[in-house]
Amino acid sequence: MPFRFIPGALLLCLMLLAGTCKKKTPKETLKITNALLGKTWLHSHEEDRGDTLVYRPNSYDFPPSRGRIGFQLEADGNLKQYDIAPTDGLEEKAGKWQIRDKNRLEVTFPKRNSMDYDAEIISIDADKLILKRTFK
Repeated sequence: MPFRFIPGALLLCLMLLAGTCKKKTPKETLKITNALLGKTWLHSHEEDRGDTLVYRPNSYDFPPSRGRIGFQLEADGNLKQYDIAPTDGLEEKAGKWQIRDKNRLEVTFPKRNSMDYDAEIISIDADKLILKRTFK
């Protein structure tokens, strides 16, 4: 009668899954924020996988590219976004950022010179940031 153990096994699996879905504490959110601040993050498009985007600090030894977009977050909630300009240089756009919920970065542009977006922070460490971005 091995089928009689299935309901118990399913309940155990659900309990284990629920334990992994915990909310980030303020300390964890502060750690994420501190890791993001003070760096200019540039898109390392060679490392993207599926719908995740990889960013590296501008001090990273990138392979040659025809340009890289990026951003810099400031402690006061301001953001500088760097897009590739029509002349192949970088064009800076001013915006605002804040951490929402667990690990969601919300980016808005008051002048509407770019599209607002949310970015789920998949992982972050000193030299690599992985995001999943959704435009609003």
